Amino acid sequence: MSQYSIGEVARICGINPVTLRAWQRRYGLLKPQRSEGGHRLFDDNDLDTIRTILSWINRGVPVGQVKALLEGTVAPLPSGWSQSEHRLLDALQNSNMQKVRQLLSELGRDYPAMALVNNVLRPLRTRLSSGGPALMLLRNLLDGILIEHAVMCLNAARKRPGVRVVLLGWGTIDSTELWLEAIIRSEEGVQIDLLPQPLEEPQLENLRAHQILVWSEGRLTRVQKNRLAQWHEQGLPVELLGSAALLTDPAPGAGDDHD
Repeated sequence: MSQYSIGEVARICGINPVTLRAWQRRYGLLKPQRSEGGHRLFDDNDLDTIRTILSWINRGVPVGQVKALLEGTVAPLPSGWSQSEHRLLDALQNSNMQKVRQLLSELGRDYPAMALVNNVLRPLRTRLSSGGPALMLLRNLLDGILIEHAVMCLNAARKRPGVRVVLLGWGTIDSTELWLEAIIRSEEGVQIDLLPQPLEEPQLENLRAHQILVWSEGRLTRVQKNRLAQWHEQGLPVELLGSAALLTDPAPGAGDDHD
């Protein structure tokens, strides 16, 4: 049976090694073997267990309840995402910013970044955006803490080998979405350079990167569509993100020369 290091498992499953360690130490979900040098070694059965854990988490089961589910001792419980969201909201409403930071750090260790961002952080920001000035103030406070957290994630990712990726905003966007996307991408084994201010007319021709991630929101204008098509025709490794990616057809010619 094949054996994998924690770094290899992280790349295969798309999970931060910190999360894998937390699942082992805090929750007893994994029991890797050890090499003679004391390093964790995972096998194919461990990979299957990790995929099962991810399936439960993606269905909203709190990580603290997964062990009992794996052992078959309890039935699935209701979604835990709303509980995590409520804990963060409660700390915000009580002006306990240090508690917010602590909760975010704990959640960041316990859950894969994509699950945390899409199921807790983005819904919480949407909830705070739907209220009046008082809730918008809380959202701005939360955004500051999210940016702090994203910077820590990016710095941690730079300690590991990876290709260079540039992330930027195009046009009028919610800039915090760039930082949330950076949190997700930081688990993908890449080195991310983030441009914090969106650009109206990005000049990407001189960028040297393995991939250029361009976040845009709403329908692209005709000028933007033409610009995107030009980038693709020039062979630039541009990927469109945000709601614009869902509202925009593939650029003419993009990928036409591939079988």
